[in-house]
Amino acid sequence: MTSRLLLVGAGHAHMSVLRAFRQAPPPDTQIVLLTPYPRQVYSGMLPGWIAGHYTLDDCVIPLAPLLRGSPITVVSAHLQQLDLTTRTVTTDRGHRIEFDFISLDTGPAPEPDALPGLREHGLSIRPIENFISQWQQTLAVIDASARTGGDAATVTVVGGGAGGLEIALAAAWRARSGPPMRLQLVSGKAGVLAAFSPRVRRMAHQALKEMEVRLIEDDAVELGPDTVLLAEGGELSSNFSIVATGSVAARYPREAGLAVDERGFIEIDEFQLSTSHPFVFAAGDCASVVGHPRPKSGVYAVRAGPPLTENLRRAVAGRPLRRHVPQVRALYLLSTGRRHAIANWGGLSVEGDWVWRWKDHIDRRFMRSFGGSSG
Repeated sequence: MTSRLLLVGAGHAHMSVLRAFRQAPPPDTQIVLLTPYPRQVYSGMLPGWIAGHYTLDDCVIPLAPLLRGSPITVVSAHLQQLDLTTRTVTTDRGHRIEFDFISLDTGPAPEPDALPGLREHGLSIRPIENFISQWQQTLAVIDASARTGGDAATVTVVGGGAGGLEIALAAAWRARSGPPMRLQLVSGKAGVLAAFSPRVRRMAHQALKEMEVRLIEDDAVELGPDTVLLAEGGELSSNFSIVATGSVAARYPREAGLAVDERGFIEIDEFQLSTSHPFVFAAGDCASVVGHPRPKSGVYAVRAGPPLTENLRRAVAGRPLRRHVPQVRALYLLSTGRRHAIANWGGLSVEGDWVWRWKDHIDRRFMRSFGGSSG
């Protein structure tokens, strides 16, 4: 009897599944991939693209070459509704897809209302495809203004985590070769990299100083057309504001009736199965493993790919699943604008140009393994 497997999202974990199933598809299985985009943008290289170290092609994995010759059917649309009773998905383009098993790797959700005024006056880093096009348009506007004698634009990044830090430093480096920009980072009251060690935070502060990024350790509470309002009552001038705050769970898992954690992320067990529905798998930033809390990071999503692949094979074949416990520690490589980076592993931390070369090597190797053009 043929099983129907639906893969929703082409996130980091599903990339491993797609590559493996192209090479050796599970027998007697119809596989459908539901994704709104024809490519996967590798978030780990996005700051390098902002800084000007990479072309956009270096940072993306086109799905067509990866799937060429495979039995996987691609449906280009967004998931709109998940019905766990009928085991069907409805898309925003009117598709109705039935499944026996479903695997969800949809990442964190965009949060257009993360700050009042974000919809009208800000740029959100999610969805990443939207951010890419909006950032390109922003650079074009800044460049056009500079060519007509306008002042350097002030760009504000809101978010003191790794993403906010890397984007602010990358944009500051880009500004050195044009178009002209003044960068400021609103980190929140907890400061930059609050979850990291004091040593790593000192490195981050030094990088911000060297790149002439103004640091404001306060919470942003609202974006205006040319301002960022702060919790303590201050008001910052800002021509363009980028919001790079933490991950937010999508609404569809809770609305569908899946078990979710206190933040709304899909609860899964050590087999990567939903704790409430044994035909639903999930991986990456949309999920949380019960008993093994981990940060939302691409490192864990990439590592979840191979065991997810194995368990999907076993599920459609009716075989017992294998446990996967996510690693306790992850290597963080944080780029600092120029070709320089900070490495953190547990209590160990180092920095240098050689760390950036190491990160660059890892990133390019990852892209090549999926058929990306990064050389």
